Amino acid sequence: MFNPTMKSMTAAIAATGVAATMTVVSAQADSLKFASWVPPFHTITKGVVEPLTKAVDEGTGGATTIEYFPGGELGAGPLEQYVRVVQGVADMSWGLPGYTSSQFPKTMLAELPGAKGDMPGYELLWNAFDAGMLDREFPATKPMALWLSEPNIFIMKDHEVRTPDDVKGLKIRVSGAIAGDVMSALGATPVQMPAGEIYNALQTGLIDGVVTGTSAVGDFKLDEVANSYTYNVPLGQIAFYTIMNQKAYDGLSAEAKAAFDGISGRALSKSAEDAWNEKADAVLESMKAAGDNTIITLTDEEAAAFAALTLPVTEKVVNDLGAEDVYKTMRGEM
Repeated sequence: MFNPTMKSMTAAIAATGVAATMTVVSAQADSLKFASWVPPFHTITKGVVEPLTKAVDEGTGGATTIEYFPGGELGAGPLEQYVRVVQGVADMSWGLPGYTSSQFPKTMLAELPGAKGDMPGYELLWNAFDAGMLDREFPATKPMALWLSEPNIFIMKDHEVRTPDDVKGLKIRVSGAIAGDVMSALGATPVQMPAGEIYNALQTGLIDGVVTGTSAVGDFKLDEVANSYTYNVPLGQIAFYTIMNQKAYDGLSAEAKAAFDGISGRALSKSAEDAWNEKADAVLESMKAAGDNTIITLTDEEAAAFAALTLPVTEKVVNDLGAEDVYKTMRGEM
């Protein structure tokens, strides 16, 4: 199984536990800080930050507000955002479980090929979370939103992917362990890196391609360096979270808690997932209109050749983790 090289997030949280208790900003303050490492135009703004900010402002009559700090203003690096919330550097942030895969093994089951089926992605995650199966993967925080991206695609530079043989031996960027396992099953070499590093890596040839959703093409301007895109491949999708420091939430006024409770959970998650899907649709139309991209949509028969290699990854990961109950709960089968 692909195992990204990174410091365990769980260990980092444990090491900063005492500091978090001391440094967390009192939630009695009127303003709460939402940290992000991406620029303001990223989809997270429309999907999460704006509806959350509006709901809290209206729900408290302006007594509690959310101040947004994009572009890494409260600290650069997407891998460190979770710990920054635990430490109280920020009250809220968002991220990808895949960036610190070892902390989120059960959450990331939703990323597996075939896991989503016809259900909205956020339903899978909240089915498991509401059943108490993911609590330990979000220590010291309160999840505000959990959702999935649009389906993963191949985003390539100077390579067209039509069969599994077309990716053998290529270096493919992945966001986390699940996508890494899938690429290994196809004979590619998975390379994990944050989304902000993809552009340069693809431009310079450090990687040959990327597995992620179409929305990332627009959010990170990958169309400037990629020229081939393959759709209808069973590659799974990417999970995301928005979290709040638990102590900050606990210290809120009853009015402010009610405002957060009214928008957080499945409602905010649906807003996020809808925004990701809308961005993906708009980006695809833009790429088609540009006329300088190779856009490949596999037939079901062509996709089956990939599925023969990627779907067994799902069964293996679930079995190795001993998480059949979590997987079935996600899919509404329990």
